[in-house]
Amino acid sequence: MAIDTLPPLRDVIATHGLSARKSLGQNFLLDLNLTAKIARQAGDLTSCDVLEIGPGPGGLTRGLLSEGARRVLAIEKDRRCIPALEEIAAAYDGRLEVIEGDALDIDPLEKLTPPIRVAANLPYNVGTELLVRWLTPKEWPPFWDSLTLMFQKEVAERIVAQPGSKAYGRLALLAQWRSGCKNRDPPAPKRVYTAPEGIQRRGASNRPAHAEI
Repeated sequence: MAIDTLPPLRDVIATHGLSARKSLGQNFLLDLNLTAKIARQAGDLTSCDVLEIGPGPGGLTRGLLSEGARRVLAIEKDRRCIPALEEIAAAYDGRLEVIEGDALDIDPLEKLTPPIRVAANLPYNVGTELLVRWLTPKEWPPFWDSLTLMFQKEVAERIVAQPGSKAYGRLALLAQWRSGCKNRDPPAPKRVYTAPEGIQRRGASNRPAHAEI
């Protein structure tokens, strides 16, 4: 079942000559019904602005918009993907704004109106850094109302690893949290589970996992 009137993602990728690049930590979600299902995990978006990092050809972007997001701000570093994202913006009557650039260098707050939610299939090479930043804001409460994030499976496992375990030591999230928020303990993730069957990933052997914080 189509979620909108735009072409299937495989056609979009072929038209624009896109392919996931390891150097950018990319993995493209190709099943639009699945991306809509992931978008629903973020809850009712009709009264929210949504920040998306690394939209690629726009699979999750289309899911968020089709599920009624008031507005989506998508930050994409890969210039090759911009034309495909602009086509989505045109089809959704201005509810999508695309910024070309590195999410680590961009402050999106001036372009977002609360309530704000973050929903993203995070690029592998910036996912952990972004998560730590979002969990250690300079001011509390943070700018976001909720985070619904996709990570590579092993990264998600590190996020929820028990203190003292090998995986926990590699991520060292607790130490980074306490250094940024003094003595406040981090909230436990609501759930972490393997991504639903059908997610297709390029450039890595493991499927990604979804972590909702």
